[in-house]
Amino acid sequence: MFMFLLPLILSNALQSIGQLVGSVIVGRWLGVNALAAISAFFPLFFLLVSFTIGVGSGSSILIGQAYGARNEERLKAIVGTTLTFTFILGVVLALIGGLFTWDVLRLIGTPENIIAVSVHYARILFWSMPILFLYFAYTTFMRGTGDSKTPFYFLIVSTALNVGLLPLLIFGKLGLPKFGIYGAAYASVISTILTFAVMLVYLGKIKHPLQFDASVRQHLRMDLGLLKLLLRLGIPSSINMILVSLSEIAVITFVNRFGSDATAAYGAVNQVASYVQMPAISLGITVSIFAAQSIGGNQFDRLKQVIRAGVLLNYIIGGVLIILVYVFSQDILSWFLTSKHTLDIAHSLLMITLWSYLIFGHAQIITATMRASGTVLWPTVFSILSIWCVEVPVAYALSHFSSLGIQGIWVGYPAAFIISLSLQYSYYRWSWKKKRIERLVH
Repeated sequence: MFMFLLPLILSNALQSIGQLVGSVIVGRWLGVNALAAISAFFPLFFLLVSFTIGVGSGSSILIGQAYGARNEERLKAIVGTTLTFTFILGVVLALIGGLFTWDVLRLIGTPENIIAVSVHYARILFWSMPILFLYFAYTTFMRGTGDSKTPFYFLIVSTALNVGLLPLLIFGKLGLPKFGIYGAAYASVISTILTFAVMLVYLGKIKHPLQFDASVRQHLRMDLGLLKLLLRLGIPSSINMILVSLSEIAVITFVNRFGSDATAAYGAVNQVASYVQMPAISLGITVSIFAAQSIGGNQFDRLKQVIRAGVLLNYIIGGVLIILVYVFSQDILSWFLTSKHTLDIAHSLLMITLWSYLIFGHAQIITATMRASGTVLWPTVFSILSIWCVEVPVAYALSHFSSLGIQGIWVGYPAAFIISLSLQYSYYRWSWKKKRIERLVH
């Protein structure tokens, strides 16, 4: 699990490095308002890609089970159906995102001094969604078969292209146009498209089981039975992701009340938090894949080992990372922010929430185990309850009606993580585990 997990964590880190470097360049050289413009858009982007993330989690469960059962024909059918559905979904969401960006950003209270820039930045990324989704789908497929190294190698390519293009497109070097803040978006889009094209060529050259060959193309018309199963597994996850992203939109609406400095601090804290939660998210994916393969192979003893290893790795890796960030938090935040006032806001928020990502990681592992068996409804319900009945109300109440102000918003995160773990573990221990043992034994 650790050997699979390491490239996955590095992959997630590399996937964010382009965004990190872009935020550092934008924040330090283009100013706080430019960073705030980028930060204001991300909850909306996450909302629109949430459905695809859910579908991807559904396909990874099916691929893991098919791979564990050594059923190659079903594996190819899952790939073909998922690719077609994902591409269609990308086109639809690109149109919706491109057309209604301004309305939604205005609705969530994006400050007037940054909204025009934020809308333009968002639309560049929205139009690239169909190809972006296909690239994400292929990396999900490969990980579902236990291959975390190939996606990692191509993320190195993508990240190198992104980081190399950033200064060229932002500042107009080597005769290229000067795009300013929008150069960060163009760099992300171009690097992803080029990497996806190279990946398809490479998979064909080495005759990878997931190469885009005739056996995959014949399934592109979509198997309706598989699509229904994919949606049954994916829609609850998608609903969960959508409601998570809506909660982030609610949070940034609360944050926007405190001005563009607060919005910029929110963006910097989210950047740091995204790295802190990477081990937890990567472990959730790892446990889901290993658990799905164990279930597909009818190996309950191996399933128990997967869960124990996942929990142990969460507290070791996550704990070390969180301690390091606590120690060097001021230095890390100063990469993004030059204003002392904004830096102080961001630092206070990070101190409140950072430790709770260990709890978040534990809940991810329990949830991933149940989802790997196709149990998605109750884990989704518990996640929604912890967000909308705990996180958002606590954030609203403490930011509006207490002396904590903006700090009250971040108290909602650990409160939600604790409730989520309590609910998920209770269901896992007293319901799912008993049913799963009975099915595997008999």
